[in-house]
Amino acid sequence: MNSAAPARTVDAQKLQTLVTDIFNAEGVPTPNAARIAECLVLADLRGVASHGVSRLSIYLERIRRGMVERVPEFAMSEPSPVAALLDGGNGFGFLAATKAMTMATERAEQFGIGMVGVKNSNHFGMAACYLLQAVDAGFAALVFTNASPAMPVWGGREPLLGTSPFAFGAPGNPPIILDMATSVVARGKIRRAAAAGEPIPEGWALDKDGNPTTDAQAGYEGLILPLGGPKGSGLSLMMEVMAGVMTGAAFGGEVRNQYERFDAPQNVGHMMVAFKPGIFMGEDYRERMGELVSRAKGSTPVYSDQPVLMPGEPEALRAEERRRNGILLGGADLEMIASEARSVGVDASAYI
Repeated sequence: MNSAAPARTVDAQKLQTLVTDIFNAEGVPTPNAARIAECLVLADLRGVASHGVSRLSIYLERIRRGMVERVPEFAMSEPSPVAALLDGGNGFGFLAATKAMTMATERAEQFGIGMVGVKNSNHFGMAACYLLQAVDAGFAALVFTNASPAMPVWGGREPLLGTSPFAFGAPGNPPIILDMATSVVARGKIRRAAAAGEPIPEGWALDKDGNPTTDAQAGYEGLILPLGGPKGSGLSLMMEVMAGVMTGAAFGGEVRNQYERFDAPQNVGHMMVAFKPGIFMGEDYRERMGELVSRAKGSTPVYSDQPVLMPGEPEALRAEERRRNGILLGGADLEMIASEARSVGVDASAYI
């Protein structure tokens, strides 16, 4: 297999097992390795390849360079019964965010709402992973994080803000899972386009001199534009407040780029908020939510062959299909995964 190898469909469960084994062989305890692999493969299942197994190498490199702890030691403070602050011990963001959402839902179960901030963490992948964690447990949730600077504050021309996601989930049939970047597009999509030598659409990014560009590498090295101009900039500032300023994590341009900075940990911040969806309406919540979804999906579609779908529904349908039929991975990603497996003594041939 080489970088020119063709794309191939792989079984999702086998891929998840392989990624678990790779992290485990690198010294990450099995339960933690399994959760990291679950989050990465879930992103690929849902069609968010920018946050999927394509990032395997950079996570492993940060372990090997001592930038991420294989076995983090979490610490917690509890300023109120409904709120807690988790020190992620410079471990993987997947693990800190999962722990924080568990803590938030535990408090929500007892008090109706729970709020858990995280500091001293790292990139946590796809925000929908933690929304689904909460929704599957019967709770509505908000998930915030900050990120390395890639986007200007509105009116500025230097990167200050991250392309942090705004994420909201609520139980329903189907559940609403809103996970959107506060930039025009997730930075990971521009990075993948640059790696593949592909152009990007106009309006996604500016080069380092502030000129509009369709060159993905120039856009990645320059400025990614905020969603809706000042609206996206304002939402990203909110992430900096919620996930950075309030938690004690890095903020305002201080979060280190995981691909470029190996001199110190990232110190990413997160904020998880979980609450009982029926806290005001009781059992009427489900009926009312069902009616909202029914009205929305009953809207006359713009195109007759494209029904109206709820936020997160296209991703859920895609995940169902890919669980049945497999995930299509490009040759470069397949070669990278096999190479990483060989480097830690894992035989990838039985899996991919």
